[in-house]
Amino acid sequence: MRPSLRRLAGWTALAALAGCTVGPDYHRPEAPVSPRFKEAAGWAPSQPADAIDRGAWWSMFHDAALDQLEQRVATSNQTVAEYEAAYRQAHQVVAEARSSLFPTVGVDADVTHSRESSGIGTTGATGAGTSTGGTTSGSTGTTTTSTGGSSIRTSYVGELEASWVPDLWGKVRRTIESDKALAQASAADLANARLAAQGSLAEDYFALRVLDEQSRLYRDTVADYQKFLTLTTNQFKFGTQARSAVITAQTQLYGAQASLIDVGVRRSAMEHAIAVLVGVPPAALTIAPASFARDVPVAPVDVASSLLERRPDIAAAERRMASANAQIGVAVSAYYPSLTLSGDYGSGASSLGSLFTSAASLWSVGAELADTLIDFGARRAQVRASRAAYDESVATYRQTVLTAFQGVEDELSALHVYQQEQDVLLHTESSARQAVQLDTNQYREGTVDYTTVITAQATALAASQNVLTVLQERLQSSVLLVEDLGGGWSADQLPKS
Repeated sequence: MRPSLRRLAGWTALAALAGCTVGPDYHRPEAPVSPRFKEAAGWAPSQPADAIDRGAWWSMFHDAALDQLEQRVATSNQTVAEYEAAYRQAHQVVAEARSSLFPTVGVDADVTHSRESSGIGTTGATGAGTSTGGTTSGSTGTTTTSTGGSSIRTSYVGELEASWVPDLWGKVRRTIESDKALAQASAADLANARLAAQGSLAEDYFALRVLDEQSRLYRDTVADYQKFLTLTTNQFKFGTQARSAVITAQTQLYGAQASLIDVGVRRSAMEHAIAVLVGVPPAALTIAPASFARDVPVAPVDVASSLLERRPDIAAAERRMASANAQIGVAVSAYYPSLTLSGDYGSGASSLGSLFTSAASLWSVGAELADTLIDFGARRAQVRASRAAYDESVATYRQTVLTAFQGVEDELSALHVYQQEQDVLLHTESSARQAVQLDTNQYREGTVDYTTVITAQATALAASQNVLTVLQERLQSSVLLVEDLGGGWSADQLPKS
C-alpha cells in the first residue's frame, strides 16, 4: 500500500475510533398519571364488553351493516390516505439521513481535443465529463499533432472519486435518531387518524339509526293523530265537540307531519356524511332504513397507567419529544470541527487503448479539517432554541396525557349518568303511553275534554323522543370511550426502524 493510502486508512480508523455522540441521551419524562379512573369506581355497566378487538373494535356492537362500512374506512377514507402518505414520506426521510453515514462515490470521464497556434494560444477546445464529490488531480496522457504553425492535442481521463465526512460527533446519528422518532410519530398520527375516522363513522351511523327510530316514531304518531282527528271531526259533526277541537287536532297532526319531514332531511345529510367517510360520493351510497338493537356495550377499562401505551396521540407526542431531544445533539455538534476525507483513483492517457494501463494510472488522497472560530453567538442560540423546543414538546406531551385522562373520565361519567337517565325515561315513556290510552278512552266516553288527550299525547311523544335522545348519547359516549382508550391500539405497533 502506498504511504498516502496508508495515511488515509489511518485517518479513517482514527475517525471511527474518535466518533462519539454529543448532546443528551433521551429518557422519557414523567407524565401526570392517575392510579385509577375515578368514574369507574362503583359502577357496573349494563352491557359490559369482554374485550376490544384490535382489528375491529366496532364488532362489539354486533351490527353487520356497521361492520361493512367500517372495513371501508381504512382503505378508502381520504384523510387516512393523507396520513398514510405522510408516514411513507417520513420513512424515506430516515433512509435519506442514514445515507449520510457512508461515503459518496462518483465517476469522472473526460476527453479533450484542442488546437494551439504559435503566438496565438488555444483557438478551440471541446470536452465532456461528469463528476460527483471528491477532488481530481494528476497529469493526463496527451497526443499532439503539428500542422504548420499549430498543434492538435487529445487527452483521455477516467477516474473514480470518493469523499466522506465521518460522523465524529454524532450529528448524523442524532439526525437519524430525530427523523426516526418523527417517522414513528407519523405512524402514530396515521393510527390516530384511522381511529378518529372509524369513531366518526360509528357515531354518524348510530345517529342515522336513531333518526330511523325517530322516523318510525313520527309515522306512528301521525297515524295516531290522524285517528284522533277523525274522532274529533265525527264528534263535531254530531254536535258533541266544538270546532276549536277539530282545529287543534289538525294543528297537532300537521306539526307531527312536519317533524317527520325534518327527520328525513337530517337522515339524508347523515347518510351523505357517512359516504364521505368511506371515500365515495354521496350518490354512490344508500343505507336502507332499519331498526337496531338498543343495547349499548361498554368497553372494558384497564389500569389507568396503561393509557400511555394505548393512545396513538400520546405515542405521537412522546415520539416528537424524543425527536426534539435529538435535535439538541445536532445543535451541540456545531461546536466541534468537521473532517472531510477524499480520494480518487483513475487513469490518463493519449489513447483509449492505453487508458487503463499501470503506466497511465493517477491517484490522490486528501483530508480537510474545518471549524468555526467566531460566530457571534449563533451556535449558542441554536442550542438554546433546541432546548426550548424540547421543553415545549414535554409540555405538549404532558398536556396530551392530561387530556386523554379527562376524556376517559368524561365518558365513564356520561355512560354512568345516561344509563341511570335511560332507566327513568323508559318508565316515563311507559307511563305516558298508558295515560294516552286511558285519556283517549275517557274522551270517547265524554268524561274528559279533548285538551286532556292532546296534552297526554304531547307528553308521550316528548317522552319517546327523550328516550331516543339519551340512547344516542349513550351510543356516542360508548364510541368515544373506545377512542379515548385507543381502540385496542398499542405502542408496540410502532415501526422499529
